[in-house]
Amino acid sequence: MDDPVLLTGAGGRVGQAILRDLADDYDWRLLDREPLPKEKIPEGVDDDAVYVADVTDDDAMREAVDGVEAIIHLAGDPRPEAPWDSVLRNNIDGTHTVFAAAVEAGVKKVAFASSNHAVGAYETDDRTPDLYRPHDEYRLNGSEAPRPSNLYGVSKAAGETLGRYYHDHFDLSVVCVRIGNLTRGHPPWNYERGQAMWLSYRDCAHLFDRCLQADYGYEVVYGISDNERKYYSIDRAREVLGYDPVDNSAEFEQHPKNQ
Repeated sequence: MDDPVLLTGAGGRVGQAILRDLADDYDWRLLDREPLPKEKIPEGVDDDAVYVADVTDDDAMREAVDGVEAIIHLAGDPRPEAPWDSVLRNNIDGTHTVFAAAVEAGVKKVAFASSNHAVGAYETDDRTPDLYRPHDEYRLNGSEAPRPSNLYGVSKAAGETLGRYYHDHFDLSVVCVRIGNLTRGHPPWNYERGQAMWLSYRDCAHLFDRCLQADYGYEVVYGISDNERKYYSIDRAREVLGYDPVDNSAEFEQHPKNQ
């Protein structure tokens, strides 16, 4: 990919996981609503490629996307308990602004950071906790309709639908990644749900690298590592994107103090 890649929400956990492994692989433009500290900006990214802007600002987004080939859109209010006024502005309006600016600028593809919260209500009382355990065969594969567990999840489901609209009507390539539980180094200790949806930093970077490199139309995939415990299928990510994760939460299931 010769032209720049815009990364919105570059200062957050997902953005930093991506940049940690892929800093030298792309010509990055970084955007965040707050100034990025020096340690969060990879060497080689010039000051004029770092944007301090709100994704709801039409003019700022037009400037940021001008000349880019692809966008990884992470920016938004990440709080599961975020109130409606915040998710409406930051997550729904902001995502609409990004998609609209992408189409206007002729961007080829957008990788949208959706969330496990977009489907959290599939985790019903009669399915859990067995759902989180290796013997259970229930899987969500990305073809199911959203079933949000909170208003944050509603906003992510809305983002997926916006992506579907901009693909169908403007031929924009869109992949929506329903991200699991991203933690650095190891999965959450003594937390079955977190282990079942764990996404390691290096698998996260690899997955979004494949989102930039692969050819697709519109896709919804799950962003987790190759965990022994899982109720999200990663088959579609493997088939369409060439995703090949290396980590497994089962290798870290017990905290050393409890062994």
